[in-house]
Amino acid sequence: MIIYLLIAVAVFYLVLFLLKPIIATFRDRPATTYVHQFFDPQPTAGRGTPKAANCHPFPSIFDEPEKYISFIVPVYNEENRLPDMMNETMEYLESRAHRDRAFTYEVIIVDDGSKDNTVKVAMGYVKKYGADNVRVLKLGVNQGKGGAVQQGMLHARGQYLLMVDGDGATRIEDLESLETRLKQAEQKTRGGAVAVGSRAHYQDSAVAKRAWYRNILMHGFHFLVSLLCVRGIRDTQCGFKLFSRSAATHLFLNQHLRRWSFDVELLFIAQQLNIPIVEVAVNWTEIPGSKVDVVAASLMMGRDLLVIRFSYLFGVWKVLPPSRFVNDVRGAL
Repeated sequence: MIIYLLIAVAVFYLVLFLLKPIIATFRDRPATTYVHQFFDPQPTAGRGTPKAANCHPFPSIFDEPEKYISFIVPVYNEENRLPDMMNETMEYLESRAHRDRAFTYEVIIVDDGSKDNTVKVAMGYVKKYGADNVRVLKLGVNQGKGGAVQQGMLHARGQYLLMVDGDGATRIEDLESLETRLKQAEQKTRGGAVAVGSRAHYQDSAVAKRAWYRNILMHGFHFLVSLLCVRGIRDTQCGFKLFSRSAATHLFLNQHLRRWSFDVELLFIAQQLNIPIVEVAVNWTEIPGSKVDVVAASLMMGRDLLVIRFSYLFGVWKVLPPSRFVNDVRGAL
């Protein structure tokens, strides 16, 4: 009797583990109902903490683009690693904008409920470069990296939108390679496209340096991605992805996962909609300070791959046209 009870309890928790991301998407939907404000530090009390009077609504992805490109930077407790990334990024953006007046930009730093001084550090860049070029979107409750990226994308002003990690692992100049390939894809299809940064060319050398169990987890994950969700893309997890505005509108409005395998879901949706995806090799350096537990993350990501496949297969999740979301997005502003 006890054995049957233990088995029943184990099955219950296994089912709950598998259903958790699905339940979360229904509990939190629509994804556009959080408070979206950017912080303008003029004037401030001088301590880097925004006052209520300095908070202004973000625009909507349904609005006409006002910038050439938006950088979406999701951060969580990154007060130490964010400055290096932002210094390099702003130097590149300012230099390129100086050379080309048509190159206008914004950087949206999405703080995912940090408990350290990440917002204060981010506000320093708003003060230095102005709220038209650098904005801070603060989520009151931690949503996960996918949720943070989603919120930044839905309220960006760029014609092109770049997802970029706050640790600065990818060389920012590689943006130009992604731009070239993305625009080529747009011309061929006369529609939206996605360019994903890829670290696949590092794989052979990385395998020699990684612990054996990390290699097994890596190959297992890649196999499941190809089998269940996305084919033809060797690296779905690189945090350096460029979207045309029309592609971003379709993908991020339909995104359900907000934590682990949200990248895979976005590419899965893109393939379902026949949105072209191009994979571009980028320069990448592992930055110390990651808070991710590799084994635990691998379990969560594997679970999410199953969730993606079966949720769309059985109609639990559906790919809807942007018009179905327009009231939700505008109502959140």
